[in-house]
Amino acid sequence: MGLPITPAKPMNTSSPLNTSSPLNVGVIGCGAIIAQYLSNFRRLDSINLVAVADLDPARAQAVADSYDGVRALSVDELLAADDVELVLNLTIPAAHADIALRAIAAGKSVYGEKPLAATTTEAQQVLQAAAAAGVTVGCAPDTVLGTGIQTARKAIDDGLIGAPISATATMATPGHERWHPNPDFYYQPGGGPLLDMGPYYVSALVTLLGPVVSVVGAASHTRNQRTIGSGPRQGQVVPVDIDSHVTGVLVHASGALSTLFMSFDAVQTKSPNIEIHGETGSLIVPDPNHFDGDVQLFALGAEDWETLPVSAGYVDSGRGFGIADLAATPAGQEPRAGGQLAFHALDVMESVLESAKSGQAVAIKSTASRPPVVELTELVELAEIPTSVLT
Repeated sequence: MGLPITPAKPMNTSSPLNTSSPLNVGVIGCGAIIAQYLSNFRRLDSINLVAVADLDPARAQAVADSYDGVRALSVDELLAADDVELVLNLTIPAAHADIALRAIAAGKSVYGEKPLAATTTEAQQVLQAAAAAGVTVGCAPDTVLGTGIQTARKAIDDGLIGAPISATATMATPGHERWHPNPDFYYQPGGGPLLDMGPYYVSALVTLLGPVVSVVGAASHTRNQRTIGSGPRQGQVVPVDIDSHVTGVLVHASGALSTLFMSFDAVQTKSPNIEIHGETGSLIVPDPNHFDGDVQLFALGAEDWETLPVSAGYVDSGRGFGIADLAATPAGQEPRAGGQLAFHALDVMESVLESAKSGQAVAIKSTASRPPVVELTELVELAEIPTSVLT
């Protein structure tokens, strides 16, 4: 049995993830990322995994064999299953929209890995179909719900850096082909460093600083092919059909400016993943691809960086907490890791790439509200919870 969610300080019987009836989830796509979801599903009473499907039936069966009460189905069977309320879409980005639309047509809510879809056109179709069907759309990354980003968010909300002025967001790696056994999709349309890793950074920046109203971008690539460095295909060559180095400046509605540096070409960096500067202080924000990490503050007049105490977010969280958060979101309200934020992040990234091609600034047509802050919340063992909380 999984663990219920209860707030860390103080104990609160109305915990946001401590739902009375679990959400029945079916997963489509049983690749490498599913292991992280399965680990956390076992910890969350608000999620009940009932079925899995994959184009490779053996992979689906292997997952089902490892998880009690889960059956392996075909994709069509899972979409038709009456006991599946939400489809977790873990397919490749090019298939995100197709699977989401099929799930919505079957009357099911959807939660997808990032990005929401390969293009904003496809993503808009998903959101419109969900609205017409009366179902909910959620989307990774839910890393923004962890203690790292949320503690930084609270520091900004509490005025510890004064009015935010600017931010930098840096992701540098020489390429995923060095470790990924099937890296092809990273170098095809819908891939690339911005669309692959940018959702973590852009979602975090919007959570911290609010929506983006315009962007300027530039992009390049260093070579037309990559060589797989590990696994059964080691030594095979993968063509590069996208730009592998992207920079951009995001203008937030608040007036703050964020600079993106996303690269599959750079070897390494010592720059913080995210750094935010305000009128009276600067923050170092931990890796938005992780759920935790230290938040450091250098206040005006201080002599050194100060590590802030953890003050907000889901403690010891991981992939899947966004689905539990969605399940507890009141009807009619947008989930924190919801479709609107995911669409806005995709719109921003697509517009950066558009600007890189045209050489012109691009206005962002979409918007998204800063999601509500996540109060400091931790998993508590059943034995530690007073009987009055459970009844």
